[in-house]
This record gives sequence, C-alpha cells and structure tokens, in this order.
Amino acid sequence: MLLQQFQQHLKEDFPHLSPANNKFILAVSGGIDSVVLTDLFYKSGYDFIIAHCNFQLRGEESLRDELFMTTLKEKYNREVIIQQFNTKQYAEDNKISIQEAARKLRYDWFSVISHQLSAISFTAIAHNADDNIETMLMYLFRGTGIHGLTGMQAYDKARKIIRPLLFATRKQIAAYAEENNLGWVEDSSNLQDKYTRNFFRHNIIPLAEAQFENTRQNLQSNIQRFKDVAILYEQSVETHKKKLIEQKGNEIHIPILKLQQTQPLDTVLWEIIKPYNFHAQQLAEIKKLFDAANSSYVQSSTHRIIKNRNHFIIAPIETSEANHILIEANDKQVKFENGMLMFEKLSATSYQLSAGSNMAQMDESKIEYPLLLRKWKQGDYFYPLGMKKKKKLSRFFIDLKLSATAKENAWVIEMNKKIIWVIGYRIDERFKITPSTQEVLKISFTAAQER
Repeated sequence: MLLQQFQQHLKEDFPHLSPANNKFILAVSGGIDSVVLTDLFYKSGYDFIIAHCNFQLRGEESLRDELFMTTLKEKYNREVIIQQFNTKQYAEDNKISIQEAARKLRYDWFSVISHQLSAISFTAIAHNADDNIETMLMYLFRGTGIHGLTGMQAYDKARKIIRPLLFATRKQIAAYAEENNLGWVEDSSNLQDKYTRNFFRHNIIPLAEAQFENTRQNLQSNIQRFKDVAILYEQSVETHKKKLIEQKGNEIHIPILKLQQTQPLDTVLWEIIKPYNFHAQQLAEIKKLFDAANSSYVQSSTHRIIKNRNHFIIAPIETSEANHILIEANDKQVKFENGMLMFEKLSATSYQLSAGSNMAQMDESKIEYPLLLRKWKQGDYFYPLGMKKKKKLSRFFIDLKLSATAKENAWVIEMNKKIIWVIGYRIDERFKITPSTQEVLKISFTAAQER
C-alpha cells in the first residue's frame, strides 16, 4: 500500500518528475524513514545517489551510521557520498544551536552537490507526516505567522528539494520496513528530550492524544487547511501592497494616510516591512512614525523607514537621505541633499517672469501632483524650453559642458514620468507659461552652500 501511495503522490505532487528524466540525491541518515525512502525510490524505478552527513555528534554511533551506508550501496547498487562535519565547532563559530548548525551544514552541502552534479534534478528528504506535525507545533509555540502553520514544503523549488513522504505516518513507514525486511540504524539522540522536536514528540503530542483521540489526524488536516488559508492570505496581502506601495529606484514609497486607513494595519504593515529585515517587535516603534517629526526614522540591519512628510520611504541603510522625494500640492518647501526648493502659486496677472536658472515658472494647470524629486539617470529625456524635439539629459549636459561632478549632482522634478524641470538648468517646453495661463507655479531653488 505504501509503495502504491508513494508512486501516486509523486505523480500528483511532482508531475514534472519522471524516472526517465530525473536523477535524485537521497538524503539518507540510516534511520528507518530515509531507508524506506531509498527502497521506495528504487522500486519506483528512479535513478539516485545516496548522500550521508556525519555530524560527528554521537561518537562511535556516528561512525556506525556511516559504515551502514556500505550495506545500502551493495543492496541498491548506487553511489554513496559521505561528508563529515565538525558541527560543534561550526555552531560555536557562528553562535547558533547544534540543531541549527546541523541543518545549515546539511542543506548547504546538498546545494553544493546539486550544483556540482549537473544531472541531479532534486534532493529528496524523508520527512514524514509526523515530522510535519511536530514542525507546525514548534512554529506555533515559538510564535509564527500563517506560513509557519503550514508545516514543511513538499516542493522547495528555490533549494531544489522535495519531501515525497509527507503524506505517510511513522506507523505506515514502520509497517513497510517490517514487511520488506529492511534494516536500519537507530539514532539514540531521538530518545533525548534536550532537542526541541523530541520534546514535542515524547511529551506534548502524547498528552494531547490522551485527551483527543484523533490528535494526529486533526493536526494533519489542519496543516492542509492552513495551506489553503495561506494562499488566500497571500492574495489579500498582495492586493494591499499594490494599493500602497510605489517602487522608486531602490526605494519603497507608502502614503501614510492610506496606510493608516488599512485594516488589519499591523498585519499589512508587517508583510510590507518583513523583507527589509525588520522585526515584528519593531511594529509599535514604526507606528509611532505616524505622528513623528519629518525625517524621523526606524532602522533595521539593512534599511530605514523614513517619514518624509506624507509618505514613509523604505530606503537602504547606506542612503542617509531619501533619493526619491514626493512633492504634494500643498508643500511650501522641500529640503533635499542639494539644497531647498520653495513652492509658490501666483496669479498669472501678478507674477514677474524671471530668467534666473534657479527659478522655474510653469503653468499650474498642467501640473498633476504628487511630483517626484529625484536624481537624474541615464535614459532620462525632456523637451528643453524653446525646443520642439526631445533631448536626452546626457546630451543636454554635454552641450552645457558640465563637469562630471555637476552631472553627478543634477536633480530633476518629474510628473507622471515626464521631467518638468532639470533643477538649476531648464524647464520642459510642455509646461511653459502661455497667454492662456491663469495660475503660475513658481519654484525657487537655493543650493545647500547658499543657505
């Protein structure tokens, strides 16, 4: 029955895999789960090699497990590769637990093998349904988001890993091993509660089973429900992100008022900031930015969330100031690294035309807010005042004989991907004042050294 179920699950869960076109690394510890996995792959006609990690944590027992690989090599006529690790030293050097060290060493090695052997499609790992339940409970007690409740991934495309035994219980695996007279080795550390997983396996789950007869079946069913919930959750989060987030270069811009009105705020805000190495404990601090002074920020190890008037800007930490600054209709002044911009709206009957390069005067009716203040970049173009044809800024600067430093420090004001002013040089022809202009937007630039 297990062999038939295994083959059926392979077809349903991994339809892109076939015996004819795929070769696998089987992660084999020598325990009952990985031995059964090896036998199932062999009888299903798949090509594979066996990879064994010796973490050197159990003395003679670790050596015994390594030597056991010889019997598998002879039985299945498959290549066996073995890697020894100084796991304790690695854990000390990296200040992590032994469990975490072993996990990282293991998966990193599988990745190396996969890259070295071009014929390898995936690494198969023998995690079963009971392992999955334990993993879900560990995440639940540690404190996790919805994804922690979905347990392990059967298909990890990024790391080229599959877990084809997640459907099978430990009892089913043990019955198969007995029916097929398989030999395996026992890991004595599985009997010790010092490891978190074993604590749940030997204590928490048996206590629950004493009260609820179908504990394992219910938890397994819940994992599948949580997987479905996670899909709906992701869809909802992405909808919120599309409404809130605007990507500007290497920065993220978020309108504060729209964010404040989002529900549930904490969940959506967390999903936005999580990719930038912020911690959930920082949520309260970040929400204080709503009422904080302009330019206030909260920092992660790699990024800052900066309050920039009506927006939050998530920028890389090496950026001392935002490189993309939004200008709203009611802004009177905007500071940036080159200096300060002053904004004034005048009646067409009261303004005086100025030819100064540090002042721009444009038809306000042609302006749509918010405007974007940013550094110029290669490929930028505009229609210089007095010209009917567009010109790339790179050529415009060459014609002006600007120095490399001056070009590097040039900023522009953009509206709907149209440059309306190359600050300190020239406005765009499309936004000039005409006889029909009724209101004038006047922008004055004061360089930093002049303030």
